[in-house]
Amino acid sequence: MKNLLLALLCSLSCTTDYGIVKGGETEYIYVTETVTETEIVEVEVEVEIPVYIEVEVPVYIDTGVDDPGLIWVDSFTQPNTVDGIDILWVIDTSGSMHRFDAQLLLGIETMLTALPATSWRLVMMSNDPARSVLENQFPLVPGDDILDAEAMYSAMGRGGMEEGFDAVYEYIINNSYSGTWMRPDAGLLVVFVSDEQEQSNDHFSDWVDFVSWYGGLRGGSVFLASIVNHDTAESLCTFVSPIDVGTRYMDATTSFGGNIIDICADDWSPGVADAAASVEPHESWTLSHTPVEESIRVFLNGSVHDSGMTTWTYSASDNTVYFHTIPPGSTLVEIGYRYYEAADTGA
Repeated sequence: MKNLLLALLCSLSCTTDYGIVKGGETEYIYVTETVTETEIVEVEVEVEIPVYIEVEVPVYIDTGVDDPGLIWVDSFTQPNTVDGIDILWVIDTSGSMHRFDAQLLLGIETMLTALPATSWRLVMMSNDPARSVLENQFPLVPGDDILDAEAMYSAMGRGGMEEGFDAVYEYIINNSYSGTWMRPDAGLLVVFVSDEQEQSNDHFSDWVDFVSWYGGLRGGSVFLASIVNHDTAESLCTFVSPIDVGTRYMDATTSFGGNIIDICADDWSPGVADAAASVEPHESWTLSHTPVEESIRVFLNGSVHDSGMTTWTYSASDNTVYFHTIPPGSTLVEIGYRYYEAADTGA
């Protein structure tokens, strides 16, 4: 504004002297022009005082090219499972599920071997709420094997309702036995297994309601996995009736970034192993893109995590950041970096 005023005044082909005097938040510009006589023009200009906000910006590394690349941030919330993990397998017990018994038991065995050596407890129950509220089997614990799992599966209650969400609620809230072994300070993993759509209509008529309730448990240290029917276009089955596609289970699971396994797969083990690994505190994180190594910054809950790299290091051989000091449970971990699309090979 000041420069514009001075330019306009000097467009008169005059000899101009000026000075600026500050008074409070207002600047006064005094201009003296020599034309045929001397006159003083006083112009009052209101100046807005700028507000400066300090932000963390990536350090620019001179690569010798004009293109600084793209910026990416990988992030995750560290599981709060230092006090163990409680696991519920919520299983469809209708007659059509018997064809999946072999995959189910192999999946259970996979989880038993993939879990850490201590601090986990696992039970199986029906996805019929009227049966889950009565289930009272002692959980499987470290040291138990597939024979113990088979005995639990044979003894669990069975029902005809396809209401996995309500079954979880009834077991956790209204089953008097669950409180004798479930630990409020442990993480919680629920694995849904069903060849039909989720049909709860008591506590959770909408999957969003279940996500809201479940997400509030255990301080948010909750996890989901689903072994369900996919749409025919994506399913490993030759045909799946649209009414049997487990969209409500899948939508809820996706909300928690969980594993979704096609129930028609011959072997559920890889997905089950991934689900077991998802509840373990992360000691490393593989990046989504190949970074400019010098640009990597790690943040914990928004604060820089030792840019001197004494608490973490980056390995180019496997494109992974390794934490020497493991971030605490419930911590938001963000890894920001620059990368170039042409050189990027992905995670």
